[in-house]
Amino acid sequence: MPRTIRVVWIVILLWVASGCTSTPKAADAAALEAEAATRIQAIPEADPAKYGKVTDTRNWRNPYVIVQSDGVRLFDAENHEEHVLKPEELAQALAKLPSFAWPYGRVVGVNLSRVQSGNDQAALLRNRGLVAGALERMKVTINWVPSA
Repeated sequence: MPRTIRVVWIVILLWVASGCTSTPKAADAAALEAEAATRIQAIPEADPAKYGKVTDTRNWRNPYVIVQSDGVRLFDAENHEEHVLKPEELAQALAKLPSFAWPYGRVVGVNLSRVQSGNDQAALLRNRGLVAGALERMKVTINWVPSA
């Protein structure tokens, strides 16, 4: 086997053995979020006239998120479903919802759960930032709902 071919095979084997997934994973995550954002953009912009007077979360009809220290709970009111997610999975989950799940337009109700300890507070704030960042990148209006 010529030396050049051996060098190419060695490089390929080292690349595979080194766990070559770190950069592609990050690229894949960014591509998935961009794809989700594109699907979300097909939903009309938020219409405050439709949801502005909703004061009880039981009457909220768009997707609703509760940010917790250990993850995110996504409620799909139209389908009466609850999804427990990691914050980084939220964009994909929202993009998979059908258009009829968005009667108020591109707006999500977001609530922060109560925390029990200082460690929970740090994790909750981290998850809040991840959720808010993902929604803002997708141009989804956030309707912050106070904790009861």
